[in-house]
Amino acid sequence: MPRTTQLDTSDNRHETSQNSLKRWGAALALVLFAAGVGFGAYRLIANSSDLRARLPAAVPQKSVPNLVREGLRIAIPEGSPLRSKLTIGTVAAKEFQRTLELPAMVEADPARTVKVLPPVAGRVIDLKVQLGERVERGQELAVIDSSDLAQAYADDEKARSALKLTKQTLDRALALEKYSAGAVKDRQQAENDHAQAEAEFERAQSRLRAIGVSTDPKDEGRVLSLRAPVSGSVIDLQVARGAFLNDPTAAIMTIANLDEIWVTANVPEKDTALVAPDQAVDVVFTAIQAKSSRAEFFSSATFSIRTRAVPRSVLRSRTRTYG
Repeated sequence: MPRTTQLDTSDNRHETSQNSLKRWGAALALVLFAAGVGFGAYRLIANSSDLRARLPAAVPQKSVPNLVREGLRIAIPEGSPLRSKLTIGTVAAKEFQRTLELPAMVEADPARTVKVLPPVAGRVIDLKVQLGERVERGQELAVIDSSDLAQAYADDEKARSALKLTKQTLDRALALEKYSAGAVKDRQQAENDHAQAEAEFERAQSRLRAIGVSTDPKDEGRVLSLRAPVSGSVIDLQVARGAFLNDPTAAIMTIANLDEIWVTANVPEKDTALVAPDQAVDVVFTAIQAKSSRAEFFSSATFSIRTRAVPRSVLRSRTRTYG
């Protein structure tokens, strides 16, 4: 029994000795590994420092502007980012077209438009035309019953009678003076009365001509037939049958010749260089889906630099689509 205990003790010592050797071997391997890692790091840092020492010192960069203005001249300096975007080419003239669409308004030519005014006050007893109707020069437009016309004829008749009487008195005074039977002052008075009667008669005749009626006393009356002064279309009508006219300055209708019309366009200030006289344009009438290519610019109004007013350009079209 004691021999067995001694044998176990010797085995334990042998096992403890082997474990100690393993621990020392692992510690030695760990030390060698750490030494290798440290040496490699040292070499890496040394090579990086050497490389930095060999490189030239960095030159501080200065900010370069895109362009430099020298009076009216523009220069692009070296190092500007615009240098890479520039394209150099030969200067040449090139024609290109640009479409300019403008809002416009159709108008009658003012030189071919006439406003019809009543020459006398009175009541419209008949209206012969309607809005949009085509009329010819001299065509009857309306019939007006006017007391002013009757008064004008009465004044003419009165002046005619006074002229006849003064002429007879003058002839009698001249005959008496010829035979020394009359006074000179009577002849002079007769001449003065006759001259005044002539002036009054001429005034009455001018009044009838201004109204637009005949100066023949056989045609006298109070009914005035208003006739068209020009040929064209009735584009505005401001009167109806039975209306009383008491303002001779208010137009009762407007007649315009629509063989030529105006298309007035408002051109922005920035686009004024794109239009010129005699320039061909296309006019599109959106409401009736009509198009006229026979229009042309014939006038371009100037605008004020101080007020920056929008210029007003005019197109003249020979289309018959309007009216």
